[in-house]
Amino acid sequence: ESPDVEWIDIGGLDEVKRELQEAVEWPLRYPDLYTKLGHSNPKGILMHGPSGTGKTMLAKAVATESEANFISVKGPELLSKWVGESERGIREIFRRARQAAPCVVFFDEIDSIAPIRGLGGDSMVTERVVSQLLTELDGIQELSSVVIIAATNRSDMIDPALLRPGRFDKIVYVPLPDKATRKKILEIHVNQKPISEVVDFDRIAELTDGFSGADMSAVANTAISLVLHEYLQKYSNPEDAAKHASEAHVTMKHFEDAVKKIKTQRDNKSGEKVTVPYYR
Repeated sequence: ESPDVEWIDIGGLDEVKRELQEAVEWPLRYPDLYTKLGHSNPKGILMHGPSGTGKTMLAKAVATESEANFISVKGPELLSKWVGESERGIREIFRRARQAAPCVVFFDEIDSIAPIRGLGGDSMVTERVVSQLLTELDGIQELSSVVIIAATNRSDMIDPALLRPGRFDKIVYVPLPDKATRKKILEIHVNQKPISEVVDFDRIAELTDGFSGADMSAVANTAISLVLHEYLQKYSNPEDAAKHASEAHVTMKHFEDAVKKIKTQRDNKSGEKVTVPYYR
């Protein structure tokens, strides 16, 4: 899987980017310097934070910027009902990573494969997976130029054995974006799109308090879809639509409506009163 996300594609999060650069990009780019200075790099990095804050994008950007290969693993994909299959999956990932070095291995939703041992019904599978992960991480010294990054929005669910130094020894919190970051994210998403000159991005950033990066991306996309909707109502004929394409512009009103729409989706309200069946 070849990621093509760069640092400039990610709005804000400067502190997180710097931590990831220090932990991953520099050691992979300047291995001789690190060896000379005798600096031991973190074996694994755990990114945690609310959903939609850009953890996967950050992992892809790290791989792109450090010119490393990228292996992405979704946690639930590894779990198999067959005895030994899940552990074999983990061994296979680490084997591929060794062959593809320099390489960044990204475990998304790691809480699903490495929960606190002894909890849950199928704990035997996850216990064996945790044990296999620990084995691979502890034997990672020979994995030169391989960095393991994991992401979760449930850091409280992860087995503590994984979080001690020597395993996931760098823990990075990815927060919800602040106002300035929300503005940057919006600007990235509307770059080279036909935006009306009177659009006030500061105002939109204010209206979207509490939104995640993914929500901001959805706001930009929804605003553009509202324009399309209006425009195609006006020119339903494909020839007319093509002729007047340059007239379509995203205005402040479109953005405000998009924010309302995404807010409604986030709050799980359909805008109407939903009748909930009641059973005694």
